[in-house]
Amino acid sequence: MIYLFLSILASSIIFLVFKLFDTFKINTLQAIVVNYLIAAASGFLAYEGSLELKSILSNSWLPGTLFLGVLFIVIFNLMAITTQRSGLSVVSVATKMSVVIPVLFGLIYYKEASGILKITGILLALIAVYLASVKEENKTQKVPKNLLLPILVFLGSGIIDTSIKFLEGRYVAEADIPLFSAMIFSSAFCLGILALLYQILIKKERFEIKNLLGGIALGIPNYFSIYFLVRALRAPGLDSSTVFTFNNMGIVMLATLIGLVFFNEKLSRKNWLGISLALFSIVLIALVKSR
Repeated sequence: MIYLFLSILASSIIFLVFKLFDTFKINTLQAIVVNYLIAAASGFLAYEGSLELKSILSNSWLPGTLFLGVLFIVIFNLMAITTQRSGLSVVSVATKMSVVIPVLFGLIYYKEASGILKITGILLALIAVYLASVKEENKTQKVPKNLLLPILVFLGSGIIDTSIKFLEGRYVAEADIPLFSAMIFSSAFCLGILALLYQILIKKERFEIKNLLGGIALGIPNYFSIYFLVRALRAPGLDSSTVFTFNNMGIVMLATLIGLVFFNEKLSRKNWLGISLALFSIVLIALVKSR
């Protein structure tokens, strides 16, 4: 149970760090690029095999890591912007509710059994993303910016989870999972460097030490959120549906609590209803998985 708590804590700290980026005027892109360097280094250190370039390039899953690298850096930037504009509760719900996308993929691709609980959970999750994201001041806009960003985070996060599930299940050996993860982070880092060079050389932006520190602060919880989740899944007495249910609910509730206590975030009745529906839909989907 301690590993599950630490996974929830680490994941919530990611959203907290994003919020602090805005407070300390940290360059989001620069910090995210550093974050992926830290995460990649952690993956390479965890890999027990030989790190030969020829062997790495021969893996069938390599093109998938390049695709995921693009998604990682784009979605992480969107998560940071969403956190700063809409708040911790909004981005946490949008991210965790993306679980419906791999569920739908499983129904269609793997021909998994469906039922009234799973379908209800998926529909409630989609409604929850809208209700938790909409802000009162945007009522007059046809497509509110504060709503568009969480939707993009929702879709992108779901595609990432689905792609990782597909690639790991079909192409990645268990022993290669740390290397596979490291190559995703490495791809995101390399793509981020290109964007970073554009910022520095074309837009004449300076690379500051505070952005390096921000990246380290982000990279460490980013890595350990995955590490502790894997340890929780391997802990005796906890099945995966229980772990994922409490992990997702815990992140939504803790991120919301942090936003309320430390950042004075205001939530409307629609936001509270969305968060409640989000937690309820997670439970419904988990109940189906546990059957």
